[in-house]
Amino acid sequence: MTVTAAVLGGASLTGTAAAAPKPTPTPQPPARMSTIGGDRLGAPGTQVNAAPGVPALPAKLTSRSWIVADAETGAVLAAHNAHWKLPPASTLKMLFADTVLPKFPKNQVYKVKLSDLSGMGEGSSLVGIKENLPYSVRDLWLGVFLRSGNDAVHVLSAMNGGVPATVSGMNAEAHELQADDTHVVTPDGYDEPGQDSSAYDLTLFARQGLQNADFRAYCSTVSAQFPGDFKKDKKGKPTKARESFAISNTNRLLSGDYDIDRYPGIAGVKNGDTTNAGATFTGVAERGGRKLLVTVMNPSHDKHNLVYSEAASLLDWGFRAAPTVQPVGTLVPPLSKVPHPSPSATVQAAGPARHAAAAAAGSSSRGMWTAAGIAAGTALLLALVVIVVRRRRPLPSEAVPFAGVASPAGPSGGRRRRGGSGRRRR
Repeated sequence: MTVTAAVLGGASLTGTAAAAPKPTPTPQPPARMSTIGGDRLGAPGTQVNAAPGVPALPAKLTSRSWIVADAETGAVLAAHNAHWKLPPASTLKMLFADTVLPKFPKNQVYKVKLSDLSGMGEGSSLVGIKENLPYSVRDLWLGVFLRSGNDAVHVLSAMNGGVPATVSGMNAEAHELQADDTHVVTPDGYDEPGQDSSAYDLTLFARQGLQNADFRAYCSTVSAQFPGDFKKDKKGKPTKARESFAISNTNRLLSGDYDIDRYPGIAGVKNGDTTNAGATFTGVAERGGRKLLVTVMNPSHDKHNLVYSEAASLLDWGFRAAPTVQPVGTLVPPLSKVPHPSPSATVQAAGPARHAAAAAAGSSSRGMWTAAGIAAGTALLLALVVIVVRRRRPLPSEAVPFAGVASPAGPSGGRRRRGGSGRRRR
């Protein structure tokens, strides 16, 4: 009995020592966040004006932060922790494009140096750029938007004066767009301490980018051919002819996947996925003449394509609710578009009033853009009209085809380098 008691006692002690650790607490949003765009957007939790005739929000949304807004008027239809500062992953590439894309003509050709490809984080997503080969600016941007290629970002950054200069420019552009939740450390969105953005800011970046015709074309391209090595003759010498491989857009609401359909009316914009950020996505879609923006950050489960299914359900809700729901805030315009107060009102317009004036300007803006979608399964036709603060530009007379675009296809020929964690870094 003494031995048995000792054994049992030992087992009991061993069991106590091996108790499972306490689960990590679920992160919670700050009690107070930025109120740019409206006071309710600074409150934690879901913000929506429920009323008779307004459909209920989708059930079981798990994302830490999300927002649904009218792309034309800037009205925020509903939001959840809109200003929570979170890692953005590759959705930050929208701000990169806002900053760098206008600087170089798309037909400009650049020969890549080995140094241009240095400094990329382990496990970075790659489109497959090689040193000592020439690429057009258009090729590089297709690599950024379709394959989320950090190699393409670094090459464009080198053209722009280097990574530090590009990061500085991105932070300046974020300030101009009143995206005060955003701090850039890397131009490609790769996880780094202190690099944050928010669902609200990412939506501002998308809205700004959609004013640029090239941005619209790149972010809505489903697939394309990307240049590879030069072909060799029978003697093994390089020729002037070049090989190519197919790349497909990793935005699954645009290209579809085995477990999710292409979203009707989708026209971009950008997705991301890193270890710290989880999955992130900003999209834009049109239905019945109405254009909506949606941003979703970090769904709490690892279910495949959950970020897209939650974004799709929010877009569905937005299109149903938009005719009747009262907005909870607004997407503010860039600082340069905010009306300047008279000299006598300068003092009163300082501080918090800056955001109030910006919100009023954003609410009164009426820009338009539209997407014609994919025609005959071979070309993506774009008829997007620029979002302009406080004035409307005329619709284009006809859709403009974007050459070199194929219909949704199978696996891409792009290349990806993975880190030890096995998680994609997009």
